[in-house]
Amino acid sequence: MQCPFCGQDEDKVIDSRSSEGGRVVRRRRSCLACGRRFTTYERVEDTVRLTVIKKDLSRQPYQREKMIAGLEKCCFKRPVSDEQIAAVVDAVEEQLYRSFDKEVPSSYIGDALAGRLREIDKIAYVRFASVYREFEDVGELITEAEQVKHDPIIGPEQKGLFSEE
Repeated sequence: MQCPFCGQDEDKVIDSRSSEGGRVVRRRRSCLACGRRFTTYERVEDTVRLTVIKKDLSRQPYQREKMIAGLEKCCFKRPVSDEQIAAVVDAVEEQLYRSFDKEVPSSYIGDALAGRLREIDKIAYVRFASVYREFEDVGELITEAEQVKHDPIIGPEQKGLFSEE
């Protein structure tokens, strides 16, 4: 592994941890040349690649980056960290690989992302739902927001977001 600070390729592994059901290995390393520490992540590459079946029945290769990009857009200027986004994507991805062998409907991915996002941030969820569910008019958006407003999973940081105060 090449040191990101000095460019040397001699380092030692200080600590290794497995996560996501053994699919990712986190390694803490120390450069033998400059002494600085850095972290690397190793992700198991699946030999069986998933194909996503889109709404129009076209098929595309599964791309983790698309889920991350979509979540980043709906979480823009919201108190959702990159780590929370990565955790959502990791959980949904693990669910996909457990539930499907080769092909997965895009609707399944969207529902799984929406469900996890709703638990983290209600506003980001409504943003996501407005695009994913393709609301026809403002009334549908208001109906969804009202349902979220009455959701018992609201955290303390989000109280008052939908109130008329």
